[in-house]
Amino acid sequence: MEPILSIRGLAKTYATGVVALEPTDLDIQKGEIFALLGPNGAGKTTLISIVCGIVTPSAGKVTADGFDTQKDYRETRARIGLVPQELTTDAFESVWSTVSLSRGLFGKAPNPAHIEKVLRALSLWDKRNDKIMTLSGGMKRRVLIAKALSHEPTILFLDEPTAGVDVELRRDMWNLVRDLREQGVTVILTTHYIEEAEEMADRVGVISKGRLIVVDEKTALMKKLGKKTLTLQLQEPLAALPEGLSDWVLELKDEGNELEYVFDATAERTGVPSLLRRLADLGIGFKDLNTRQSSLEDIFVDLVHRREEAA
Repeated sequence: MEPILSIRGLAKTYATGVVALEPTDLDIQKGEIFALLGPNGAGKTTLISIVCGIVTPSAGKVTADGFDTQKDYRETRARIGLVPQELTTDAFESVWSTVSLSRGLFGKAPNPAHIEKVLRALSLWDKRNDKIMTLSGGMKRRVLIAKALSHEPTILFLDEPTAGVDVELRRDMWNLVRDLREQGVTVILTTHYIEEAEEMADRVGVISKGRLIVVDEKTALMKKLGKKTLTLQLQEPLAALPEGLSDWVLELKDEGNELEYVFDATAERTGVPSLLRRLADLGIGFKDLNTRQSSLEDIFVDLVHRREEAA
């Protein structure tokens, strides 16, 4: 199946010599939710801005739904919706007017039924006649999404869509994204909220210092790079780790009442059975034990840390 979005050798170096994006290759399939994770200044917004035609690349090519984003600018922009980070809206316009205007800017004929559908989906219908300046930050964020959906794009970019949005609104937006996917819309989102990627994404890309360092299915990424943490609640606290436990990388927590062991759950030998036997031999008892799988956040932090060490 041909990807709906294909990025080849895309790069951006500014006149000052700053490399904002190293050569990047990425394919995104129709109907998937792709999450791009990375710290501030990593290159997330640069990548999105190039694809959306806001920033000119130094090198590389992007095709959206089979069209070249530079040669076929109008065709591709009509297929792409963008929700930017900044809350830039028409302060004195009504919600209905500004969303309808956005549709017209893409050459689409008026379609009040579609605008109503979008506003209702974003819980904006009751605010349709309100001026943008009277809305809360969260509602303004919803208006930005409504504007991006006004022309019925097949590819939707969400650049930090829930920044500054409360938990309830964030959940509503997650539901909206899932609904869009059900309708065949491809969604690419950048986020600082790791739980968004973990909750919604089919695949995850991690970008750091302008370089896309990993792209994989969310579950596969967690399986390959995720660690498990074994925590033992000791019967008696330990002041220090006995020398007899030096074969394992262990850490005492909770003033010596807990013993923590991080291991690779996919390894042929995890070291857990031998650790438990050694504890028994040393007469170290425990009241309880539990294991925790690394979250996507743990993996993200680890990947970025490795990248920084290698730089």
